[in-house]
Amino acid sequence: MGRSKRRPIRLLWLKPARRQRREERTKPAHWSDSALPLSRALDYRDAAMNACHNPPGSSRTVGLRRRSWPLLLVAGLIALPSSADAARVKGRFEGFRALQNPVWAEAKDPKNHGYSFREPVPTVRAEFRRPFPHIPKELCIAAIAAGPQKAQPPVLIRVGGGRTTPVTLVVTPGTRLTFQNTDPFKHKLFGVGIKTFAPGDTGPGATRDWSVPGPGVFEIRDEAAPSLRMWIVSEPNLAQAAYPSMKGEFSLNVQEPGDYVLQAYFAGKKVGPATPVTVAAADVELKVPVKVNDNSAAADDKAKASDSATEPKEGAK
Repeated sequence: MGRSKRRPIRLLWLKPARRQRREERTKPAHWSDSALPLSRALDYRDAAMNACHNPPGSSRTVGLRRRSWPLLLVAGLIALPSSADAARVKGRFEGFRALQNPVWAEAKDPKNHGYSFREPVPTVRAEFRRPFPHIPKELCIAAIAAGPQKAQPPVLIRVGGGRTTPVTLVVTPGTRLTFQNTDPFKHKLFGVGIKTFAPGDTGPGATRDWSVPGPGVFEIRDEAAPSLRMWIVSEPNLAQAAYPSMKGEFSLNVQEPGDYVLQAYFAGKKVGPATPVTVAAADVELKVPVKVNDNSAAADDKAKASDSATEPKEGAK
């Protein structure tokens, strides 16, 4: 009696697993399973907004990608400004650690009951016990031209973690702003004294649009989170704006040659002196740092005095 051949057992889950690994290898790096552009730290422009309104994998985005990518490529080559014609203005901030956010002043007011049970530690230097701003989104440097500039593209503002990104924004009048809630709970944003920005609920992942009505300074707050504050500076002559690194270094790409004035903004106000600069074909590097706080030296002396006062005295227990 001959031995019958055994048929191999087919593992049904191997094929889907292989297909899943193959799809993960071929998936573009910019795709995300989330509809929110959480991975883009400072991307406020159209790319992040399109990722928000058209989640990856939807039939709309897939069909658009298959049918019209040649047209989009040609249109992008025509509309994209040439970076070769832009001159780069480089500089560095000084004294930004002494800037005080108005939110901290409100928290220290006893009437607001913003109590804290933390105690200062003598072993920690005084300069690190004082709060200082996160300048990559709180301190903005703007290049102001001699005449009015054209309207800017839409700007995406992320609302999450008790703050907005960015905190200080400088734009031209008429710029459309999109506020996107990245928190798992709703926010109730409103403009202080702005009739066109009344309090309204913005659910998790939802967006709210608002256009800057004209020149001036506008403050945005949240009824659900009183410590959330944002300032929008509307400047008709704005040519370009940028944000510095944590070290205070900044770089502005100015498209048109001419005379400009560099001005820093913090919490909706001008900080530091206005720095004139002439932009030509070559890059410009500022030799003198931009001091955004004239009292930075006095603040450093005060910190050193406080630091020495908290040092344990000889013989103290």
